Amino acid sequence: MSDTPSAVRHYGFAGAGLSCAVIARELAEAGHRCTLFEARPHVAGNCHTERDADSGVMVHIYGPHIFHTDDDEVWALVNRYMRFMPYVNRVKAVTGGRVFSLPINLLTINQFFGQTLNPTQARAFIEAQADTSITDPQTFEEQALRFIGRPLYEAFFRQYTLKQWEVDPKDLPASILKRLPVRFNYDDNYFAHKHQGMPEEGYTAMVERMLDHPNITVHLGQRLETSQVGQYDHVFWSGPLDAYFGHREGRLPYRTLDFERFDAEGDVQGCAVLNYCDDSVPFTRITEHKHFAPWETHARSVCYREFSRRCGEDDIPYYPVHLTQGDDVLKRYQALAAAEAGVTFVGRLGTYRYMDMDVTIRAALDAVRAFRAARGA
Repeated sequence: MSDTPSAVRHYGFAGAGLSCAVIARELAEAGHRCTLFEARPHVAGNCHTERDADSGVMVHIYGPHIFHTDDDEVWALVNRYMRFMPYVNRVKAVTGGRVFSLPINLLTINQFFGQTLNPTQARAFIEAQADTSITDPQTFEEQALRFIGRPLYEAFFRQYTLKQWEVDPKDLPASILKRLPVRFNYDDNYFAHKHQGMPEEGYTAMVERMLDHPNITVHLGQRLETSQVGQYDHVFWSGPLDAYFGHREGRLPYRTLDFERFDAEGDVQGCAVLNYCDDSVPFTRITEHKHFAPWETHARSVCYREFSRRCGEDDIPYYPVHLTQGDDVLKRYQALAAAEAGVTFVGRLGTYRYMDMDVTIRAALDAVRAFRAARGA
């Protein structure tokens, strides 16, 4: 049957974050009705932002989200709904009572080891630190020991990772560390993508504009129940994968975050993100939110101390926990999802994948286009 406005369909959505907003807009512009259910009192999911009434600071309510991508189409899409301002993420880290620059770069190496190495010398120096007996790293720890050696691993990653995941780095996949670059120059830009920025008026305003279409209806403070799925021609589910199936195979493990907010006058730490790598500090980092909008000026500051822990039944799930062994429960849920007619599982929670915002949008675009092509066929 043709997927055209003359064959108008009614689609249901579990969630009003980036994934469902992108898909709903695409279907709405094709002439279809889209009804979104969002359990929280706002759209945009975990990238929700609010302007603080007292300080005027744009606060990332669920922790900072920084947009970066090499995908030109995704960059054009987000800029269609909001002007993105230039922003470069320059992270600092405290370890052993000293402050260093992250990602590990030539300045970090020289400061940490008390050297004045040039790029060629630094490469040779780090290679001498590395465990070259590891030829095919499978775990987080093996990846670190092979490419940066034990001193840098112990100082910047081992204890921080234990705080972040409560899992020994020997049991985490190497892919987690592969996202973190090591540079043999003085470039301290945390990301290497050609497009980097922040939405001028925040992510929530951007998603609200995305959902501002006569064919889109959003119900805040309401969940789409699995018993309602049959009321729609098709459902896009961005909630937890295991929740859709009533946790029949057990609960998939997630990490959640707790935020301890404090307000202050002036500039608290001089940067947006300051990691605390030592296990003697219970939180993983402090984020100072006014620095995420460097084009703005604020006399007061809003900061978050960030704590990571296992996700309970009533907590907000942030990060799926993938281990080097033991993903059998996930495989069973993936098989159930593949066999579920009338539902497409999308987003971080629906696909149980860690995805940055640009990858989330790309996956949503690919999903809705594949869906429409299949319906057209």
